[in-house]
Amino acid sequence: MISYFAKKRGKKGFTLIELMIVVAIIAILAAIAIPQFQAYRVRGYNTAARADVKNAYTAAQAYFSDRPTATIKTGANSPELTSGGYVASTGVTVNVTNGSMSGLTITASHTNGDKTYTISPTGVISP
Repeated sequence: MISYFAKKRGKKGFTLIELMIVVAIIAILAAIAIPQFQAYRVRGYNTAARADVKNAYTAAQAYFSDRPTATIKTGANSPELTSGGYVASTGVTVNVTNGSMSGLTITASHTNGDKTYTISPTGVISP
């Protein structure tokens, strides 16, 4: 029986069954990994939007420190945020919905993400 499983001299390579098992294992690993990879990408896009809303808030606070009575233009990617040092990440849209210092509300979302983040005047981020 042992001689049946022993490799014969001069015969090199893999059998068809061995190759089919390897292909099946790779297919199973790919079936598990590809959906996880997609979830990691979406999570990364959401993290970029969350970071951008915090950075925009910090830039707004810097803008208000120089001009306490000023207001920030409402809408997407306000020029006042840029003057405060904010640079938007690729694919992230930031909206200012209330541009006063006491009621500042900023939202951000990524085009490939699935969440919109809002930061309150006190600096609390909520999804």
